[in-house]
Amino acid sequence: MYYFVPRASQEDMLHCQCQQHLLITCTNSHKVDVSHGDNSHYVEGESRYIWMPDGKGVPHLVDLHEPADQNLINSRNGANNQYWLYTRQNPTNHQILVNGNIQSIWNSNYVASRPLKVIVHGWNSNALSDLNPAITSAYLAVQDCNVIVVDWRALANSAYSTAVNGVPSVGQFLGNFLVWLINNAGGNWNNVHLIGFSLGAHIVGVAGRTAGGGASRITGLDPAGPQWGGNPNALNRNSGQYVETIHTDGGLLGIFDPIAHADFYPNGGRNPQPGCWISTCSHSRAHQFFASSVRTNHFVGRQCGNLNQAQNNQCGGHTINMGNGIISKRGAGLFGLSTGAAWPF
Repeated sequence: MYYFVPRASQEDMLHCQCQQHLLITCTNSHKVDVSHGDNSHYVEGESRYIWMPDGKGVPHLVDLHEPADQNLINSRNGANNQYWLYTRQNPTNHQILVNGNIQSIWNSNYVASRPLKVIVHGWNSNALSDLNPAITSAYLAVQDCNVIVVDWRALANSAYSTAVNGVPSVGQFLGNFLVWLINNAGGNWNNVHLIGFSLGAHIVGVAGRTAGGGASRITGLDPAGPQWGGNPNALNRNSGQYVETIHTDGGLLGIFDPIAHADFYPNGGRNPQPGCWISTCSHSRAHQFFASSVRTNHFVGRQCGNLNQAQNNQCGGHTINMGNGIISKRGAGLFGLSTGAAWPF
């Protein structure tokens, strides 16, 4: 399939006519030839259109110039977050924890002495999207822990620009919920690990800072790139005691520049990742790598002297494992490594 996408106004899009084989032609605009799910046309900071995957990995064409819907943000803010608890006692059937309702905690399988893992999905997704059961089941296979999956679909399933502008609210409500949970139901910030994919990476960044930066570990899985250059709400080193990122689609759907204490660049950190045939696949590799690493901890990164070495996977410094579920993990610098093309990579 091929799409001809205008670098012009939304009004020009009204001149587009769908033809056979989903060929879109536009009569009154500059045309960009874009294959379905292929972001090779994209120029960071300049292009208006980009393909983004939903929670099932299906590409959707996004207009980055579409204005945010402030009314929607106000009505579907972080107060609509849902917190789904999974433990070894309920590995597949979630229990809903309610901020401010201590009975929802006492009536659940939450145990304060266990490590706490918090997983946050990205755009056009929900708590049942692919990354959540994959990472949840990986954790429960190797650790007796509490896993909270954050469902923020109310905003996540809006236009991308609207979801981006809703990130601060979603993250602040999450941070406040975690403070309330630990203060009232027990827990230890040294046992807290926040994991976020794409926009979810920035949400856990905001949540961590809202909670005072006390979370032991924060992992950003290919933190979203479009509209995040210079954005003060982006994930950064102040979000937790140790902050790491896994870059897999840098310069396209993900941020490429280092933003954490430790930044990992598997296979150069860019599209295409091994085994990927469309651009959006590379973005999703970040959460797939992470789920695999929690189970087997087999990805060994080597420190890079600079970003160019990381991009070209020419790193030979000291080693640190990428991903895994070790709460006390620490490290600093840029790290490169190679992976396989299919699970478990």
